[in-house]
Amino acid sequence: MPNVNLTINGMPTTVKTGTTVLDAARTVGIKIPSLCYLHLPDVDVVCKNSSCRICLVEVEGRRNLAPSCSTSVTEGMVVRTDTARAVEARKTMLELLLSNHPHDCLFCSRRESCELKALTDEMGIDELPYQSPVREAELDTSNFSIVRDTSKCILCRRCEAVCTEVQSMGIYSGVNRGFDTNIDTAFNTPMSETVCTFCGQCVAICPTAALIEVDNTPAVFRALRDPKKTVIVQTAPAVRVALGEELGYPVGTNVTGKMVTALRRLNFDLVVDTDFAADLTIIEEATELVSRIQNKGVLPMMTSCCPAWIKFMEHKFPDFLPHLSTCKSPHQMLGAVLKTYYAEKHNLNLDDLVVVSVMPCLAKKYENNRPELSNEGYPDVDIVVSTRELAAMIKHSGIQFKQLPESDFDQPFGESSGASVIFGTTGGVMEAALRTAYETLTGETLDKLEFEDVRGFDGIKEGQVQIGDLTVKVAIAHTLRNARKIMEEIENGTADYHFVEVMACPGGCIGGGGQPYHHGEIDTLKKRAGALYSADEAKTIRRSHENPYILSLYEEFLGEANSSLAHKLLHTHYVPRQKH
Repeated sequence: MPNVNLTINGMPTTVKTGTTVLDAARTVGIKIPSLCYLHLPDVDVVCKNSSCRICLVEVEGRRNLAPSCSTSVTEGMVVRTDTARAVEARKTMLELLLSNHPHDCLFCSRRESCELKALTDEMGIDELPYQSPVREAELDTSNFSIVRDTSKCILCRRCEAVCTEVQSMGIYSGVNRGFDTNIDTAFNTPMSETVCTFCGQCVAICPTAALIEVDNTPAVFRALRDPKKTVIVQTAPAVRVALGEELGYPVGTNVTGKMVTALRRLNFDLVVDTDFAADLTIIEEATELVSRIQNKGVLPMMTSCCPAWIKFMEHKFPDFLPHLSTCKSPHQMLGAVLKTYYAEKHNLNLDDLVVVSVMPCLAKKYENNRPELSNEGYPDVDIVVSTRELAAMIKHSGIQFKQLPESDFDQPFGESSGASVIFGTTGGVMEAALRTAYETLTGETLDKLEFEDVRGFDGIKEGQVQIGDLTVKVAIAHTLRNARKIMEEIENGTADYHFVEVMACPGGCIGGGGQPYHHGEIDTLKKRAGALYSADEAKTIRRSHENPYILSLYEEFLGEANSSLAHKLLHTHYVPRQKH
């Protein structure tokens, strides 16, 4: 692709053809403010609908100001971002956006991370010359994961872009015209009645509080303050490499030890690691894969750890549900074990046992309310909170996170292998499963545990792994748009795989809808992934089937992988749902 030469604020720069003026300015260290622009290089999506008009600039030779987010560079272009005309125009556009926006910033859930408020501060706006009636609030609280508040919407259409372009679901669209314009679901349908997968990517990129997660922290605090309750908490792999961002640490810092101490300071009775259950998942899933390969079962087998991906399949490809692994996701498995094996061992009353999961994912809030994920009338997991919610709990409790000593998870559910840690990034489940499947099928020890073909941030990755005489063909996808591509190829008979991994969020769980806001920055996701791979390399045990506590669990309680008891507690089934 040829390059284009232009000048921005007197500075010459060279960028690729097709680059927007806004992105070109960033290459020379110039920030042009924007609210509607969404650039997700990790999934090759650029939304440039020019709806907010905050990014106006002057282009030599043009009479009108140009929206830099949707204006492509041309050879010899001369751009000024700092003229009085451009600056005042941007300020006026922001004042117009604020004129009918609620002024409840003190009480807003996004008060610390609102892009609209941050931009207001940057532009020095301290009064509003324009006044109009505040947008009427229509709350959609119909589901367990996401709350919509139309009064906070600034019509940036980012949610529409990410849902349509990245996730291929098309839940949101602009409706009506003029002052009545709104971003809505079809026919104003409650989200619980749409095909929304509750991935939470719309929440992750919303600049205001128009889309937020359902807040489960009050329920957790109530349980912790009830002396009758035994409250157990577990944390997912991706949480430990993102939580620090909310608490003053650089991106990609692994804060596992301090996180565990903070959870104890919050008065949880037991602090355990979802990584333990990730090892358990791999034992069950790898055994299932080996069985399908050896017994000519349904192939390709597809991973089942991501609840948004599962709901996507139930809606869009219900005929392929038999291809999904029947394994529950790791945190649901651990919940089931805690409410049977652990509860029996410690004589705990299930009515007073509360299992809390800290997850990077908003779809997990929906998942733990699925009736299929329960046993004898008790849900495997009682409450799910996001990484952001845990950070808020720590702050609200006055815990000085940086001053905390480090501590370890409680045993026996605190031991994990390196394979379990990388569950949090795209390709990690595949790599972990292959380590165990290889040694199970061949009886040989893997010399090199890293499967490079399944790593990286390409939207779709394919690879072949030689396991004995068998060439195992695998595919990995992150985002539902890429998952749809793979499924359509499988449906059309143009793809031939043994094993497929899908994660709904960009980068996998590290980019989950409940993680600290990453604003589409690929470097942020790469640093989080790097921290997980480093944790894997630092582990003494790097194969799931070598975790001694997992082996003890089978010996004492489950029997063997895929046993009848294991199937009852650790496996599930799926439900075909409406396609539209």
